[in-house]
Amino acid sequence: WGRTETRIMELTTTGLDAIIALALAEDMGSGDITSHATIPAGRRCTAVILAKAPGVLAGVDVVQAVFRAVDPDVHVEILIADGTPITPPLNLITLEGRARSVLAGERTALNLLGRMCGVATATREYVDAIADTGARILDTRKTMPGMRTLDKYAVACGGGVNHRMGLYDAFLIKDNHLKVAGSVTQAVALARAAHPERPITVEVENFDQLREAVSCATARIMLDNMSDDVMREAVAIVDGRAVVEASGGITLANIRQVALTGVDVISVGAITHSAKWLDVSMEVS
Repeated sequence: WGRTETRIMELTTTGLDAIIALALAEDMGSGDITSHATIPAGRRCTAVILAKAPGVLAGVDVVQAVFRAVDPDVHVEILIADGTPITPPLNLITLEGRARSVLAGERTALNLLGRMCGVATATREYVDAIADTGARILDTRKTMPGMRTLDKYAVACGGGVNHRMGLYDAFLIKDNHLKVAGSVTQAVALARAAHPERPITVEVENFDQLREAVSCATARIMLDNMSDDVMREAVAIVDGRAVVEASGGITLANIRQVALTGVDVISVGAITHSAKWLDVSMEVS
């Protein structure tokens, strides 16, 4: 990657359908016994999904896909676009269709939407905290198992930058890899020989490793759990020859000081592993 990294996760039908199928199977099992017992088969209804807390919207297409999987006859109208700041009370989506179908998809749709909005909202808070510094927020692999695509899409909706999707699409040579490989130079050489087309990030623990990583012309150098003064000196040593990433122990309280050290990107696990779900609900009429 270079300084203009703009890889943004896109939701694909194949990946999305698999997540939704699993979520619906978990919730519905052999069928919604309450709706089937209390609602006539042909009864139709309208409904609205609304935000009950402020935040950033992410996941409207996922909601649409949920109801498409439950019943293609349910009409879904998206009122607000993903990435939009929202202030309650605000209608996000309207629905019209068979009441049994609308209620069958309700909880799955709200669970996915609430989590995605929570991730987007948390990301936007971090993005706003360093908006004038030139640094950018990067996501990590600390995502909900099975839902990485949705988590990373939500990060992008919140203004963050997507990092590698998994272990397969980019190198991240960390301390444990270096212990086995023997050195930064050796690890980078082995990585390039295996997959010369893949970008390489090296995590460094000291200035000797930092200089070695620079000499290897790695795309990115990760400074893990370093003090602000050490990071500032590391940025000066790199002097624009690689993207410098700060990582480890990043919070809203300290991220601005980290950004002011001059690093290019800051990876934040909390935007996905600790995001508070946004309060969304569905009202039927």
